Amino acid sequence: MIGHILIIDDDEKIRTLLTRILKNEGLEVTMAYDCKNALKKISLNVPDVVIVDVKLPDGNGINLSREIKEKYPIIEVIMLTAYGSVTDSVTAIKSGVFDYIVKGDDNSKIIPLVFHALEKVTLNRKIQILEDKIETKGCFEFVVGKSKNLMAAVDLGKKVAITDATVLLCGETGTGKEVFAKAIHECSARNSNSFVAVNCAAFSKELLENEFFGHKAGSFTGATRDTRGIFEEANNGTIFLDEVGEMPLELQSKLLRVLENGEFLKVGESKSTKVNVRIIAATNRNLQKQIEEGKFRQDLFYRLSVFQITLPPLRERLIDIEELANHFLKIYSLKAEKRGLWMTPNYLDSLKHCNWNGNIRELRNVIERSVILATDKVIDVNTLSNDFMNGSHKHNNGEKGVSFDLNIAEKSHIEKVINYTNGNKTEAAKLLNIAITTLYRKLSEYKITS
Repeated sequence: MIGHILIIDDDEKIRTLLTRILKNEGLEVTMAYDCKNALKKISLNVPDVVIVDVKLPDGNGINLSREIKEKYPIIEVIMLTAYGSVTDSVTAIKSGVFDYIVKGDDNSKIIPLVFHALEKVTLNRKIQILEDKIETKGCFEFVVGKSKNLMAAVDLGKKVAITDATVLLCGETGTGKEVFAKAIHECSARNSNSFVAVNCAAFSKELLENEFFGHKAGSFTGATRDTRGIFEEANNGTIFLDEVGEMPLELQSKLLRVLENGEFLKVGESKSTKVNVRIIAATNRNLQKQIEEGKFRQDLFYRLSVFQITLPPLRERLIDIEELANHFLKIYSLKAEKRGLWMTPNYLDSLKHCNWNGNIRELRNVIERSVILATDKVIDVNTLSNDFMNGSHKHNNGEKGVSFDLNIAEKSHIEKVINYTNGNKTEAAKLLNIAITTLYRKLSEYKITS
């Protein structure tokens, strides 16, 4: 590991001795004799680690280290003191100094200390790169929408992405959990390695175990050669376990072993295989209820739910429907080679008044159907199915989806406006043309949360 070290000390003998020791370790070393000289050299060539004396001709090393950390947070500072002052040492650590060493101590202590500081700098630089990437939204660009509850989930996703924590994504079917899992993977340090997704409900126990771990040649009829499972394929990458609540109990214990020690046995194999994978699991079930019913292991649940994120259903983010509809329109119009398609206001209004029990997946299917049926570049309500138009998808209850109850209509309208304003009650009150106090009273009366 090559690192750049700046030594700040007015004692030439100390500077020369430390320089020789560190250069023998293959490190690049620069020297400075006071605060002014040090700050100038840092501005010209930012070092990784600074070794600074407490006593300097034109200032105090602790104050200087504080100034360095404020301007260059990535730099790690090691304090030198000739006196071994407890007060100086405590003050230095509180100022953000990595560590301190007493002059005259065994000089070999400085080498591991510097390398530990360099390791921290390297880690912090990786984190900074990931955080910068997240800030540009590159990782979550395909998570479409701006609603308040979706942005809360995205914010959590960005924070957990730069860690290696196991994530459990909860939410109804069709809320976009796989897209969200891919975004977390792309924002992580594992993004140059594989992202492998498997639907736990799509296989029997035997097939799912083989899918997970692979098998040894001869382990069963037809196993003519060794086969790798997804845990090997995704080594150093991410595995997305969709519908994890459907996993058979016998297999849950084997998954738990992988989560605990990174090891598994292939089908027909006696020697364990070691892997390093990150697990992102997803479920539309209440796993706590399944635990009570004996269908899901409690210890596995705790392992999977280290960091839990719930994705909101589409009916709770109506403000996002137009953006999502346009997103899918671009995709399917290109596939159908029907460029220039546009949706009429009546069509969009119909979309915004739907229950969307199938969530984003259902909306995507509706848009695809409309693109196929569209003529003259116009997507209108005539491209919607009869089931959709006869009210079976509508928010309201009653004959053909229509309710004549004024309270139900008023509650529904307030909910739409609150969603439209992304939870801004002042703006919602203005649009409803009522006082803010009246709005709060109605929110309480109808038990509307936002």
